[in-house]
Amino acid sequence: MDDNLDRTLDAVGPRLRQLRQRRNITLTDLAEETGISVSTLSRLEAGLRRPTLEQLLPLARAHSVTIDELVDAPLTGDPRINLRPIAAGDGSTILPLTRRPGGIQAYKFVLPAGDDNRVPDLRTHEGYDWVYVLNGTLRLVLGDDDLILQPEEAAEFDTRTPHWFGATSAGPVEFLSLIGRQGERAHVRATPKSGTSQ
Repeated sequence: MDDNLDRTLDAVGPRLRQLRQRRNITLTDLAEETGISVSTLSRLEAGLRRPTLEQLLPLARAHSVTIDELVDAPLTGDPRINLRPIAAGDGSTILPLTRRPGGIQAYKFVLPAGDDNRVPDLRTHEGYDWVYVLNGTLRLVLGDDDLILQPEEAAEFDTRTPHWFGATSAGPVEFLSLIGRQGERAHVRATPKSGTSQ
């Protein structure tokens, strides 16, 4: 039993490095997201330090994976379906919809009702994002533009543009997000095929 635990914990470091590199962020970026020092993150990734639960929780949130995925816990139930929501400290929930490494990643976000007077904290990172609102009203601040998206509306943008998502005071919002590395864009058909009715 102890040997299995040791092997599991020893494998966490390389997995953390792979997740960070897949997101194309630095240790400094990850330290800002998680509140864990750069030196601690470096030791964790190198396997020189074993992670605690207090470290695994913010790391799982930052990488949009579950703790089970970080420690490579065995799957339960139907192996084809392993969608585990990630609860964030602000009341939002993130549901990863894809499991393959690389390429475009799909997520469902559920954000609680927001404050219309909130000053957004705009972020930038490498990549490209496409969002589609399922329910509620999504506020998207994109550079100098402050947009309100309703159900069935979509937006796409280069994530190097400063951006922020949030719900309005009207209530919670659910939306889908496709996120790709720089240069990877979702292909959206803008016009119907010929011969289809409008």
